[in-house]
Amino acid sequence: MSTRPISTTDPDQPVCYQIRLEGHLGSQWADWFEGLSIVLQDNGDTLLTGPVVDQAGLHGLLKKVRDLGLPLVSVMRLEPGQADESDLK
Repeated sequence: MSTRPISTTDPDQPVCYQIRLEGHLGSQWADWFEGLSIVLQDNGDTLLTGPVVDQAGLHGLLKKVRDLGLPLVSVMRLEPGQADESDLK
């Protein structure tokens, strides 16, 4: 018997993630972050949001965050359709 949750997403489709960083990151970093959208929040945080092909890609993004030296606040996997709403928060 498996306790693993049943996924309703297509395993061949990239999963959207939202990575929250403490501090503002300039839009010139979008290419370095493989096209993720960069949204600067009023509270001083930066949201990186977009599709990530697989777990190895996610770990690669997190290594880039580490290399920048900005504190990582959170990483959240978004449900389909949630990415558009999350930019407004």
